Amino acid sequence: MDRHGWAILPGCLNPADSLRLKDECQTAFEKGNFRRAGVGRGTGLEIREDIRRDHVMWLQPGEESIEQEIYLAQLETFRLALNQRFFLGLFDFEGHFAIYPTGGFYKAHLDRHAGTNDRIVTVILYLNESWKPGDGGELKLWTTPEGKDGLFELIEPRMGTLVCFFAGDFWHEVLPAVQSRMSITGWFRQR
Repeated sequence: MDRHGWAILPGCLNPADSLRLKDECQTAFEKGNFRRAGVGRGTGLEIREDIRRDHVMWLQPGEESIEQEIYLAQLETFRLALNQRFFLGLFDFEGHFAIYPTGGFYKAHLDRHAGTNDRIVTVILYLNESWKPGDGGELKLWTTPEGKDGLFELIEPRMGTLVCFFAGDFWHEVLPAVQSRMSITGWFRQR
């Protein structure tokens, strides 16, 4: 983060905790607790299948499972470290489970809504136990100021890998998933 504005941390969450989160995500999806993801927010929220085809279930403050509490405790340590290093004034985390079914994708975008600047750092934890090359769903993260015309990293969505980057600075997209792809995606925010 210090040198590039983004980081990849394989094995950030131990396998047992990652597997429990994956199971929670899958069970909630099977129970119908997920909704189609949209673009925009508030009254401007739209389902746009030409832009994204994933499903989400927002984490609810005060209703966290034990599995979520373990992950959120690690994120709190990370938030404090980011504040100490970068003086960002990050005060909370908002996030959701995400499932990209077969064929799911999310076209290139930044993680800030138009006219806002509260989302400062994007954090993604992958929950794909047996992901293999060819399963799709990689994160394409453009890593240079040229944005979508510059250099990029392709990040495999492997179980327990955490990816973070400055939300308003890095264009990214989720490539089409050949197999179902799961994650917890969220943002450290400023007031």
